[in-house]
Amino acid sequence: MTSQHPLAGVYAAAVTPLHEQPDSTLDVESLPNLMSFLAGRGCHGIVLFGTTGEGPSFSPTERETLMRAACEARQAMPGFRLIAGTGTPSLSETIDLTRLAFDLGYDAVLVVPPYYFRKATNQGLFTWFSEVITKAVPSNGYLLGYHFPNVAGIGLSIDLLARLKDAFPNQFAGIKDSSHDSELARNLGETFGSDLVVLTGTDSYLQLAMQNKAAGCITAPANVLSPDLRQAWDLINAGNDPTEALARIKRQRDILDKYPPFPPTLKALLHRLHGFPRWSVRPPLESLPLEMEDQVVKQFEGLSV
Repeated sequence: MTSQHPLAGVYAAAVTPLHEQPDSTLDVESLPNLMSFLAGRGCHGIVLFGTTGEGPSFSPTERETLMRAACEARQAMPGFRLIAGTGTPSLSETIDLTRLAFDLGYDAVLVVPPYYFRKATNQGLFTWFSEVITKAVPSNGYLLGYHFPNVAGIGLSIDLLARLKDAFPNQFAGIKDSSHDSELARNLGETFGSDLVVLTGTDSYLQLAMQNKAAGCITAPANVLSPDLRQAWDLINAGNDPTEALARIKRQRDILDKYPPFPPTLKALLHRLHGFPRWSVRPPLESLPLEMEDQVVKQFEGLSV
């Protein structure tokens, strides 16, 4: 059994629906359908404006618009959890977005370290996160640090996590670990047990992470392969064999890994396989060329043959 913290579960790092270029404005009207789709396929909740959601590409006003729309849509799906990506290099902007999320009733926030400042010390990061928590996270709110050093250029060390957990034992709930580092997954379990909520960002590490006391996952591929992730999560929690589900997850993840970055690939698959609009991406990202889109769709369709 893994931790049954209120945040334990399977989450999609949701794509952000955007009208087709050249405007690439928010397609707010499509959000309820995306949320209902993911809830119906086993997701306990979604994360808005993470890496897959192209978070850094959106203004605070745009984030607020979609965050409010998600809250309205959730009224039709009780129990579906909402986590907002609120981390930016600006401390004041991060505080404002984090406070907004909790004012709206979000279940948690996901906060990446201030990624422009790649040489920030542990003390500097501790002070930064402490300011965010003290000024924006209520006593019953949960903040997850976002550990993604390969993209952000800065991560969350074990020592920093321990300091934050000691200082804010409830509000600093844990981390999303997108390091793709199996040794770190083991170290987190050995150091914190289930006291630190760890949600892996690597689908193929789900069993390894949960064997080391992780609570579940937040992944980009969950936009299209959440039924298998949820089945594996349920089986592991029940002490049953997840081998078949994990094998399906690996086959799908292996295909996706050939077509980075994830946002345009996932949007193409959601359109071609599940009937969603042909959502665009924000520059500097580019939509998949049609030939490449046909390739990835064919490979996914081939898995069910």
